[in-house]
Amino acid sequence: MAIRHVEPYTDEWLQQPISYVRQVVHQLGAEVTDWWECPCDPRAATLQLADGSALVWDEESGWRLGTFVAGGRGRHTELTGVRYLGNGLLPKPERVPSALQDARAGVGASTAWRPCYRSHRNCRDGFGTALDFYSRLVGA
Repeated sequence: MAIRHVEPYTDEWLQQPISYVRQVVHQLGAEVTDWWECPCDPRAATLQLADGSALVWDEESGWRLGTFVAGGRGRHTELTGVRYLGNGLLPKPERVPSALQDARAGVGASTAWRPCYRSHRNCRDGFGTALDFYSRLVGA
């Protein structure tokens, strides 16, 4: 199978993370009260949670949990009390709920320091292929 490269900053490229984020939303179920994509550079998404906290994913640092301060569609999300969930940039969606529990409890792989797994400026590092995997799962 040939590797497909999506041209950066096209609509298709901007929407690449959506399938992955939707699968995480599905895994979290009723705990997610709303979610949206954030502006790019880096591409990101916010999941507002029922307890007033939020999970934010971005293509450089993965998932982080914090208290929602501000944000919304078309705006970057601001959080306080941030803890990164760890487990890499694209942890399997079914692993995010347990990582979230660990972050809330202050145990596990959670950390307050910001990991940087990749740069959003490196558009040819294979990350798009990893995101396409989740798109194919949804389309199947």
